[in-house]
Amino acid sequence: MRITAIKQQVKDHSRYSIFIDDVFSFGISETALIESGITKGQEISEDQIAEFKDSAAVDDAYNKTLGLIARRLRSEWEIRDYLKRKHYDIENINLIIARLYKRNWLNDEAFARMWVENRRLLRSASARRISQELKAKHVSDTIIQKVLEEDSTEDNTILTTLVERKRKQTRYQDDQKLLAYLIRQGYNYQDVKQAIEN
Repeated sequence: MRITAIKQQVKDHSRYSIFIDDVFSFGISETALIESGITKGQEISEDQIAEFKDSAAVDDAYNKTLGLIARRLRSEWEIRDYLKRKHYDIENINLIIARLYKRNWLNDEAFARMWVENRRLLRSASARRISQELKAKHVSDTIIQKVLEEDSTEDNTILTTLVERKRKQTRYQDDQKLLAYLIRQGYNYQDVKQAIEN
């Protein structure tokens, strides 16, 4: 068997189609193509084809994972969960995770720090609520504690601002509705009661 053509794909110029004996065999990214050393005219065995196909599948999963991370940082558990749902085996998942760590695309501490900043800024979430959300994403307790300790925002300051903002909305003129909403956001009952009274 022989590699008879390597063609750049029309829809995705960063990927190439590999033809063996004039028949399409598999697609591969430009980076993986360079790393593989595949060349036109190269004689190739069935075992080598299987290896290249497996490598191409891992490369494709890696690139899809990068697309996911480009939209928003993810925790390691989120990436593992995504790859499991795509039916990749554990060996290939571990390869992809290691590659992401090596290139600094995966870091639970950086993810948790970004999550805290985002939730404080956009949602006015309490430290308790943020902690629950990070635990749901399987971030370690050590990292959660560290990033929350680094966060200089005071829950009571956010709570006061949140009460003032919500009071402008008609539905939160009722103290009980406002109280229920704020407790759902993870704030302590006594703190909420005090903020509403103030």
